[in-house]
Amino acid sequence: MRFLICFFCLTGLCRTAIAQQDAQFSQYLFNGIYINPAYAGYRQELNLHAYYRRQWTGVTGAPETMSLALDGVTRNERVGLALQMAYDRVGAQNLFTAYGNYAYRIPVGETGRLAFGIGAGLVQVGLDAGRIDTEDPNDPILAAGRQSMRFFDARAGIYFSTEKFFAGFSVDNLTAQYQQKNKPLTSFLPVPRPHYFLTAGGMLPLGEAVWLKPSFLLKDDRGGPTSADLNLFLLLKELVWLGASYRTAVSLYNKPHLQKGLTRASDVTGMVEVFALPQLRVGYSYDHPLNGYRAYAGGSHEVSVGYYFRQEHAGGKQLRCFSF
Repeated sequence: MRFLICFFCLTGLCRTAIAQQDAQFSQYLFNGIYINPAYAGYRQELNLHAYYRRQWTGVTGAPETMSLALDGVTRNERVGLALQMAYDRVGAQNLFTAYGNYAYRIPVGETGRLAFGIGAGLVQVGLDAGRIDTEDPNDPILAAGRQSMRFFDARAGIYFSTEKFFAGFSVDNLTAQYQQKNKPLTSFLPVPRPHYFLTAGGMLPLGEAVWLKPSFLLKDDRGGPTSADLNLFLLLKELVWLGASYRTAVSLYNKPHLQKGLTRASDVTGMVEVFALPQLRVGYSYDHPLNGYRAYAGGSHEVSVGYYFRQEHAGGKQLRCFSF
């Protein structure tokens, strides 16, 4: 039991270091549905997107995350729908989520849209005792083998976009924390808490075939440090995205419970996405740690694949290039 407690304390510290209880990943930049349900149907095409992330290579039990999302619009293009599933594993702990998302989109001006989104689904938190080494094989928690607890959960968001600007705010894990009563594993596994996401960015023309896209994302769970992603991308001939992201902690409001002297910088990320075919895009990112983990952990690799099943209108390609 002592080993088990130490293990989960260390796991909690790892999560706090990246300022999130939710899974950490970088390629939300290529599909905003992962952080905001109001993004559903943004591209106005039936869009399938998947990613896989291996974090801190070389560290046993390091985070491993994968996700699959499908979204599109109804015929009147006012309603966006999305299905999103994700699986995250850290050591003996695992987390599975599945959400159905709905977004209602209101035209604003000539090119603008204001979308309001909600999502509802299932969160399952699990513990695989077989992945834990211990000196006490008779520990009652370990003897139980694989265990899990399930919660109904909800998320909500708002998203505004034009051809050259976007901004959004969202929150997830809205209801899980209110269902932890009588759940036996809540003493060992963290129950998902609300996470808040604020993002904005724009497209700036640098030439006939080159665009610059700066953006930021603020993430906060009211428990760990607030995290900020500062992103800068180049779009070349509407075929290739090249960019970088810098992740660091920021102080937006007082959090007296936080340890003093924490390292602010977390990592720097390089990313590329290529439109291999008109309907197929492939992305890759590499995160290089800047905090204390770099002394004994490698970087993080992430790959993504996206495919458009149909194009609703002639403007579809432009929507793909200027999307989140």
